[in-house]
Amino acid sequence: MTGAVQETPRVRTLLLEAEGWPGHRPGQHLDVRLTAEDGYQAERSYSIASEPGGPLAITVERLENGEVSPYLVEEAREGDGFEVRGPIGGYFVWEDDGRPVFLVGGGSGVVPLMAMIRSSSGSTPIRLLYSSRTLEDVIYRQELEDHAGHGLEVFHTLTREQPPGWTGYSRRIDEELLREVAWPAAEQPHVFICGSTRFVDAAADGLVGLGYPPLSIRTERFGATGG
Repeated sequence: MTGAVQETPRVRTLLLEAEGWPGHRPGQHLDVRLTAEDGYQAERSYSIASEPGGPLAITVERLENGEVSPYLVEEAREGDGFEVRGPIGGYFVWEDDGRPVFLVGGGSGVVPLMAMIRSSSGSTPIRLLYSSRTLEDVIYRQELEDHAGHGLEVFHTLTREQPPGWTGYSRRIDEELLREVAWPAAEQPHVFICGSTRFVDAAADGLVGLGYPPLSIRTERFGATGG
């Protein structure tokens, strides 16, 4: 580990140097394995947050009762080492062919989507619909603001608490909200949705209701336990 960035009180980005790393594609993930002094091992999968060719990074949310995420978020320091395996996955990956891109992320589900945004040349139109509980929970908040207007449109919805003067959305993602921000289905955009199972199912069903072919929607789900 070569460094870290605290994204939110519960989320941290770790910068890694992995010897022999073969490179990755935006949307892939890797496995992290920790070994305790008594030999006990715990392994978890994390989406890669960095663009291909850049410094390797993962963004980790601390989960209650987690075996790996509490150490990575609260204890790991520069110079610490642990095992990584990857890159993994070939389905939830993006290849930039100039077609519009619609990204839908819930909470830390924004991580693989951020790898796609970071890998964009800026000439491909991208829209991100990002659902968070509160403004404090928005991961990569400043970077998303910096990218906005350079080929990227960002739409935030805060589901639990909104600050005074909030002008974004204030509800869970539904078909009506998707109708307002998604590319028209006729434009055949690339679609990637990542978040909890309930979140992903609601977003995917909403897009199908708007005429998106089910096979055009790529999804990635994560559970609420583990870590």
